[in-house]
Amino acid sequence: MKKMTALLGASSVIIGALGAHALDGVLTESALASYKTASNYHLMHSIALLATLGLHNARRTQWLFTLGIVFFSGSIYLLTLDELMGVSLSFLGPITPIGGLFFIAGWLSLLSNQVSIGTNVDKS
Repeated sequence: MKKMTALLGASSVIIGALGAHALDGVLTESALASYKTASNYHLMHSIALLATLGLHNARRTQWLFTLGIVFFSGSIYLLTLDELMGVSLSFLGPITPIGGLFFIAGWLSLLSNQVSIGTNVDKS
């Protein structure tokens, strides 16, 4: 999971820079705003993944965040770039909210007994 987190973090910076520099003026304002939203969620959840690496039993949370990035951010990236790629990817529209649900489930999984936060704290 450490390598996946590193790759997701690096890719969020690369994809964000692409949007800020190469796609500005190429995409409509609305498409660029959607792209930036996807990029922000990608980066935020990469950082959240990084924070879970030291937690005991956080595997479920990590996978939910990863799936959220792929489904939510990935679908938005593809939907905003489909015209540039010359393909119609409108069928991906329903995938985006599923990614959002993965993000929510990931955050809520931190509440469950599956993740022990502060297990190394001395309770004496």
